[in-house]
Amino acid sequence: MSKEIKGKAIYSPQGKAGEYAKYAVNFYVGCSNDCTYCYCKRGLLGHAMGQPQATLKKCFKNEEHAIEVFRKELLANLGVLQKHGLFFTFTSDPMIVETIGLTLIAVSIAVDFQVPCKILTKRADFVDRLPKYFTDDPRFKKYVAFGFTLTGHDELEPGASTNAERIESMKALHKFGFKTFASIEPVISIEASSRMIVETLGHCDLYKIGLLSGKREYSKTDVVKFTLDTAWVVSAHNLMHGARTRIYFKDSIVEYGGYSRDEIRNASWRFKSMVVEADYNLFE
Repeated sequence: MSKEIKGKAIYSPQGKAGEYAKYAVNFYVGCSNDCTYCYCKRGLLGHAMGQPQATLKKCFKNEEHAIEVFRKELLANLGVLQKHGLFFTFTSDPMIVETIGLTLIAVSIAVDFQVPCKILTKRADFVDRLPKYFTDDPRFKKYVAFGFTLTGHDELEPGASTNAERIESMKALHKFGFKTFASIEPVISIEASSRMIVETLGHCDLYKIGLLSGKREYSKTDVVKFTLDTAWVVSAHNLMHGARTRIYFKDSIVEYGGYSRDEIRNASWRFKSMVVEADYNLFE
């Protein structure tokens, strides 16, 4: 069992978030992407977590204090974080204007201590503004992976970059030599999610796929077909191009479809190593 961390900056996510990462960093709450489906807007804390602008968490006096706390918590848990890495972030978008500065500082500190970092965003406009050392220093390509949430539904993400723009940024970062991943979650429509996967083949090292919470406009039969079709498409690409693209089907999709990951793996020899578990190490 992994060590549980309960810090102000670094912590162990619980519930569905825990399926995404063992350890995460949250400096801010709120986000200007204004996604209609955002889980942070729901529940008793929605008024604080789902606000339309990012604000520093109240436990931090200022950004300098946030970095001070982050460094202290990083060093106190260095061994386990070097093994499992850090995820940015669950309570905001780490690459919007308000948050990107602190994100880049924290990631740079983590890289100095060989801690892998995964950054998930809906922004595309940061790539040209990355510090030169991010693209020039090989350590960043070894320890930093960029991910993009791709739903194919721009109308539900009015403050974010378009899905097409995010895909172009993914291509650019992958060309630079960074590991990349796509969060195909939530699946708003199977058609749109399938299109996002096809359009990123060759530029994405890992797909994480999960269903929309609550009301769903698809049947269990549709979900099983989508799952297997996705596996075939990615495996065909891997076979043709000698690629090592991996897929993690989240609990929401395997439970709703009633089709376990082992059953998916056993559907074809091509799927054996391609369908991975939640703790798959993107950096190896």
